[in-house]
Amino acid sequence: MQVDVLNIKGQKTGRTVELPAEVFGVEPNDHVIYLAVKQYLAAGRSGTHKVKTRAEVQGASRKLHKQKGTGGARKGNIRNPLYKGGGTIFGPKPHSYDFKLNRKVKDLAKISALSYKAKENAILVVEDINLDTPKTKQLIEVFNALNVANKKAILVLPEYNDNVYLSTRNVPNIDATLLADINTYEIVNADVLVFTENTAKIFADNEAVTA
Repeated sequence: MQVDVLNIKGQKTGRTVELPAEVFGVEPNDHVIYLAVKQYLAAGRSGTHKVKTRAEVQGASRKLHKQKGTGGARKGNIRNPLYKGGGTIFGPKPHSYDFKLNRKVKDLAKISALSYKAKENAILVVEDINLDTPKTKQLIEVFNALNVANKKAILVLPEYNDNVYLSTRNVPNIDATLLADINTYEIVNADVLVFTENTAKIFADNEAVTA
C-alpha cells in the first residue's frame, strides 16, 4: 500500500512510503477486535464498589438473648444481616475486571483495526513535526492543513516528543501517542490516524509493532 507523504501544509512532497500488506491489507477479524476493545475497557474499570459485612459494621458484639428457651429464633449480635443496620451477606468487594488476552490475539486485533483504517483511507502520513516549544496553535494549523482538525485524530510518533505532547494536550479531539503504545481501542475510536514519516518507515522496514 503506497501512501503519499504530505508536508505540514497538507501538500504532497513527492515522496511515498510503502505500508506492508501483512499489517494494512489483511482480512479484518471483527471478533478479535471486539475482544481487544472489551479487554481495554474492562481494565479501565475501577472496581471499587464495596459494602460492609457483619464484621465491619458498627454495633455491639454481645448476644441479644440466650440461645434457647425464648420461643423465638436464635440470634447473635445486632450486626446480624437480618437486622436493619446489619452487615450485608455476599455483597460486592473491590476487584479487577481485567482479563488476560493472548499476545497473538492482541496483535491480530491491532492489525485488523489498522486494515480497516487503510480500507477507509483514514491513514495519513505527514513529514516529521518539529516544534521548538509547545505550540498548540501551530499544531492545529498543521491539522487544519491536513483537513482533519475537526475529526477525532491520533498523531502516531516513533518516539516521545515533549513539545508535541504538550501541544496536543489542550485539543480535545487530537491525541498523540507512541507507535509502541497504540492499542486497538485507540485505533478503532479514532476517525483518522496521522503517522509521521519516521513512524511509517518503521512499518516499511518491517519492524515489529508491540501490542
